[in-house]
Amino acid sequence: MQIRAKREEFLDALYWSQSTVERRNTMPILANVLVETQGNRIRLTGTDLEVSVRASLNGEILTSGSVTVDARKLYEIVRELSEEFIDLKRLDNDRVEIQSGKSVFKMVGLDAREFPAFVSSGEAERKECPAPALKEMIDKTIFSVSTDETRSNLNGALLHEMDDNRVRMVTTDGHRLSLVQREIGPLGVAKGVIIPRKGLAELRRLLEDPAGDTVSLGFTDNMVFAWKGDVEMSIRLIDGEFPDYDKVIPADNKNRADVVQSTLFRALRRVSLLSSDRFRGVRVEFSGGTIGISANNPDLGEAAEEVDAEYQGNRIVIGYNAQYLLEILNVMEQDDHVEMGLMDDESPTVVRRGGDDSLLYVVMPMRI
Repeated sequence: MQIRAKREEFLDALYWSQSTVERRNTMPILANVLVETQGNRIRLTGTDLEVSVRASLNGEILTSGSVTVDARKLYEIVRELSEEFIDLKRLDNDRVEIQSGKSVFKMVGLDAREFPAFVSSGEAERKECPAPALKEMIDKTIFSVSTDETRSNLNGALLHEMDDNRVRMVTTDGHRLSLVQREIGPLGVAKGVIIPRKGLAELRRLLEDPAGDTVSLGFTDNMVFAWKGDVEMSIRLIDGEFPDYDKVIPADNKNRADVVQSTLFRALRRVSLLSSDRFRGVRVEFSGGTIGISANNPDLGEAAEEVDAEYQGNRIVIGYNAQYLLEILNVMEQDDHVEMGLMDDESPTVVRRGGDDSLLYVVMPMRI
């Protein structure tokens, strides 16, 4: 195989395909990117067996064929080259030569026949979806995906349709829950699917690509496919049952606080500097027209601050993991009004953006 391509175009395609590669794996070939010819196009594929990304570009096909080579190192080499074009050629014993101007690199490759096949989208029906809206849904929920590998059904985001083209994305780690709803359907996920955390992160990167404002999605029983520009992605879905999250969302939290996002966020961030490094616990007091925030760390000291807020209800003192609240507030705008609904110091708190029922968070209290 021998090909020639514009360096920038090759680098752009390589950017997508190398991103899924895991540095540590039990199969050495999974650290490689597959470079192959397909008609008059060049295709680059990377995979970790759960997420696969294939990008295509135009180029000059001098000799057709395929080869695999270390993905990260190839990316670093191509990124440092300065000439307009690069030439890539497979040598004997699956070695690879990369040449650009006076620069020549020879790398050890592996037999392309050992590279896992890219999963076919088969009968998956493509549905158009607004990329910015889907990216926003991921941004507002991915931080509360569980990292506990023993609870695999929580290691991703539930995506399912409601009605009237409304689609929900829900994540939870057992301590907090994130829910966002947007009119981006229909997508064909009425029963709901669980997209794993890494797949969400890679899909989010794809949605950032400026190649158009829409992304095509397709679903099968165990896969989700995404197409945008010259990039195709496949993600293996999590096989499991997502919890009945509706039962977790309190419906009768009668004590309510209203506070400006920037005010609460900055105070919480300041006070949490003296919270426990491990648990990040802060004590929050809701009373009258203020919210009092305090932290006490025997090894460092203590901090306290009051912020103005509109509060209707009984005096409540409750402990929170400050990081959980900060991550929620961080996905809101500085001038947003944040509504917090409480029952007592032992019940979960509901956090909403003022006037927006399509964005909701639930945070469990902690003992301080």
